[in-house]
Amino acid sequence: MRIPIVVVAYNRPRSLSRLLRSLKTAKYPHDDIDLIISIDKAENNQQVLDLANDFQWEYGTKKVIYQEINLGLRKHILKCGNYSLEYGAVIVLEDDLYVSPNFYLFAEQALTFSTKESSIGGVSLYNHQLNVHTRQNFSPHQDGFDNWYFQFASSWGQAWTKDQWTGFMDWYKNEPDIDSNEQVPAYVRSWSPKSWLKYNIAYLVEKDRYFLYPKISLTTNFSDAGTHVGNDSTIYQVSLDFGKERQYKFSIVQDSNAVYDAYYENKNLHQILGLENDELCVDLFGYKPLHGQKYLLSSKVLDFKTIRSFGRSLKPHEDNVLQSIEGKELFLYDTTIEAKNPNISDFERKIAYNYKQIPFKWTRKLFFVQSRQKFNNLLTRITKKR
Repeated sequence: MRIPIVVVAYNRPRSLSRLLRSLKTAKYPHDDIDLIISIDKAENNQQVLDLANDFQWEYGTKKVIYQEINLGLRKHILKCGNYSLEYGAVIVLEDDLYVSPNFYLFAEQALTFSTKESSIGGVSLYNHQLNVHTRQNFSPHQDGFDNWYFQFASSWGQAWTKDQWTGFMDWYKNEPDIDSNEQVPAYVRSWSPKSWLKYNIAYLVEKDRYFLYPKISLTTNFSDAGTHVGNDSTIYQVSLDFGKERQYKFSIVQDSNAVYDAYYENKNLHQILGLENDELCVDLFGYKPLHGQKYLLSSKVLDFKTIRSFGRSLKPHEDNVLQSIEGKELFLYDTTIEAKNPNISDFERKIAYNYKQIPFKWTRKLFFVQSRQKFNNLLTRITKKR
């Protein structure tokens, strides 16, 4: 495979300049790597064009492509993904990213490895540390490999082989109705029609495929203000791999204990609990809907018969189940039997689990904000009654 780097740009010169600087200092195994800077048409885009044209690329051929019409994000990404058909694979980077020096080395090794695994639908260069559905901290189980698997496509540094991209596009061309697919998280389905990512996620869910993710991130996201982001944000910043060049150790899906569905829930817990996969719903984040399964493993306090319970001390939280940590914070329910659950959800302990320590001045502010909200809600109810 000749794997080109495709930079997706629009109207953010500051972002593009920063990404190009990081690309210039990265490590590359050879000097015939094409860099394609694809710029969507926009008003007053001369500064972005000048940056792209003036940038010196020392590792192969540089191509600057300015779209004749404004494509929008979804069509632009899909057009860039099509370079995999010409080259055999492609790396796609949006302009508000920053890359690790090892990003290309990881991508090349991961893509090569993924050609042997039909269940892999793409490669991510970003490593999630936040559950985007619930805004809780997230980290995958550490099983000794440099990767984990996620039924959630990546948009913050991603790569596809030709076959992986073709599989997705063949499905996408049939205009799938993802809004009716409840296996796709509601938050994902609510995204704008301009999103290409929600379709790639729905494809993975429907076809039971995964993105291969790194344990240490090779990209990070600045979330610069732009068309789809109101203000600069650090919420998606993660630590980058600045280590020495090495050979990555990848697991296959069947041997990995770090395999997650689109809700960020570990898919291997049914084996630990001695249950069949299709009879257990894992909902440790308290967001995933029940779809007729008899058993439910959840952090929510519900009035079903409790078969087993676990504490929530180890991180990530599924390790408490894997290691049979005693406690009354995670519950395995039989949903066919109603029974009063005497336990009470401990809000303070839940907050402490996600945050190392909250400064006292923040807790005061939170208290006053909550009090003000309660007062406003009460005032609204009184006004309506009048």
